[in-house]
Amino acid sequence: MSFAQIRLAAAIAIGALIGFASAASAKPPKQEPSTSSDSSADQPAMITGRDALRQIVQNQCVVHWQQRHDPAPCERIFLPDADSLDFGYAVLADRKGAAHYLLIPTRTMAGIDGSELLDPDLPNYFAEAWNARDVITKFVGHPVPRSAIGLAINNAHSRSQNQFHIHMECLRPDVYATLQRAAATAGDVWSPLIIDGSTYQAMRIMGDGLDGANLFELLAGLKPDVRHHMGDYTLVVAGMQFPSGPGFIVLTGTGPTGELLLDASCVVAGAGG
Repeated sequence: MSFAQIRLAAAIAIGALIGFASAASAKPPKQEPSTSSDSSADQPAMITGRDALRQIVQNQCVVHWQQRHDPAPCERIFLPDADSLDFGYAVLADRKGAAHYLLIPTRTMAGIDGSELLDPDLPNYFAEAWNARDVITKFVGHPVPRSAIGLAINNAHSRSQNQFHIHMECLRPDVYATLQRAAATAGDVWSPLIIDGSTYQAMRIMGDGLDGANLFELLAGLKPDVRHHMGDYTLVVAGMQFPSGPGFIVLTGTGPTGELLLDASCVVAGAGG
């Protein structure tokens, strides 16, 4: 080996030793303590597609609740039987934001066209959605009158999700005004009501809550053939305060779907100002 080659090999060896010593003396990167907000479970990957709601509820909200009693990303979850999803539900903030929430069964269910909706043993999801309306009050920041709140299920042709869900929002101001005018003549049988140029069928239900009302059976009784074509219809429930006491006006029809009658900004309840 020549003298030049010996010098080159020595320089390489010295450089390697210096690099090793520097690496050994360097401080390791600081390890931050792990928190729940940093975990992948609390920052789930965005789920898209027509099955997104079912996947979010069953694969995230239910799992997180069972593991650590945290319903995230849902607002809340109710599971009367820890070993079964058949009778539970979750409340999830809609991705569009504002005072727009969804009540979603924990079981896999079709929308308004699902045959199971006429099962008498099915939980009363409309009643549960009404009982969970405090999430709207929390967003608005002050008490929201019952007459400002609306619940809706879209018809099968308008929905973007396969999983059953109920929209929970405020009423549009013009819809609110129409229903207030109609309150005096609303009755206990279906009758036509025009809202924003479209004809719906309207019915009055008395009571503070919806626990005693089966809205899907009411819809099925609208006409003899409706039971077999429920997917063509939308359902909307608006809280009301009648002179005789608290109650609701239920709307249905095959025209514009129910979600269009709602307003997530809650202007009618004085939100934003």
